[in-house]
Amino acid sequence: MIPFNKPYLTGNERACIDEVLRNGRFAGNGVFSKKCAAWLEERLQCAGAILVPSGTAALEMMMILANIGPGDEVILPSFTFSSTANAVVLRGATPVFVDVRPDTMNIDENLIEEAITFRTKALCPVYYAGVACDMEAVGALAKRHGLLILADAAQAIGSEYKGQPLCSYGHMAALSFHETKNIHCGEGGALLINDPAFLERAEIIMEKGTDRSKFFRGEVDKYSWVDLGSSFLVSEITAAFLYAQLECAEEIIRRRVEIWDRYYRDLEPLERAGKLRRPLPVEGCVHNGHIFWILLNDAATRDHLIYALKERGIGAVFHYVPLHNAPMGSRFSAHSLPVSEDYAARLLRLPLYYELAHEEITCIVKSLESALP
Repeated sequence: MIPFNKPYLTGNERACIDEVLRNGRFAGNGVFSKKCAAWLEERLQCAGAILVPSGTAALEMMMILANIGPGDEVILPSFTFSSTANAVVLRGATPVFVDVRPDTMNIDENLIEEAITFRTKALCPVYYAGVACDMEAVGALAKRHGLLILADAAQAIGSEYKGQPLCSYGHMAALSFHETKNIHCGEGGALLINDPAFLERAEIIMEKGTDRSKFFRGEVDKYSWVDLGSSFLVSEITAAFLYAQLECAEEIIRRRVEIWDRYYRDLEPLERAGKLRRPLPVEGCVHNGHIFWILLNDAATRDHLIYALKERGIGAVFHYVPLHNAPMGSRFSAHSLPVSEDYAARLLRLPLYYELAHEEITCIVKSLESALP
């Protein structure tokens, strides 16, 4: 059996958790939370990092920080997870769905401007498979129209664009540490703040809308409720697990990229034969090996392959139903987004995890060869 995903353990998670147990301090924002935040700030070149319970929580906290509210619109791709749009809708704002590029499955920057209205407050690019959008074009649009860039970088830890960490682009970015991600702690995430103007308020929102952090630093003589907020912290046990992963992040990403490259090389003959399409290289982007997807010639072939590979003990899966076509998303959009609709029906994700052996990749490729019509 070759599963689609197998969460990787570095071997040091237990030792880090044991340290928490010995210290006897289990609530959030402790030693390991601070270690993780410092790692993220240094490696991803952000002004501040806050550990949160999930990538979804990071998106929701980001929308609060950005003052997204009723009457506002946020532009995002339809080909993404529901959390991206939910974070907007929960603030009483409207998600405006835009189609994606056929090479990256990321938002088509050429379609953004026509979606901008006087209500638009932010752009929310999504870095699908850890691959960058054209952030120069997105940044130029945001600057010209006075918009915030609030990035869904859930899949993008370790990715780069134009020589910089991809997560360092925009005003804020949301990371996920779900067990399906390269670096994980079961369930977890981080809000990355690139614009220092958001730092002080982020600390308050993180602390349930109180200025408790200032109290602990001796800056106020008591703390009280001063703003919106929620329980956005993670326990020290979760942070300890995550820190063990972060310590090995470079090796984990290196190995995943190696697997991605092996797929890319071994599937070339099938692409030359017109059986499928591999992901296309993106100029200026260094991806992190998060997903290897292929595009089949039609939906029937994709669905057949899912079944045929399952019969051989191989877990290969489709991905998002475009949000504008979903029951909830259709409340906000009546437009057709042809690339999102077409590609979502033909896209197939292949197994990719740290311990996937070269022999198993060979088995997957041979199974594809034999199952493809």
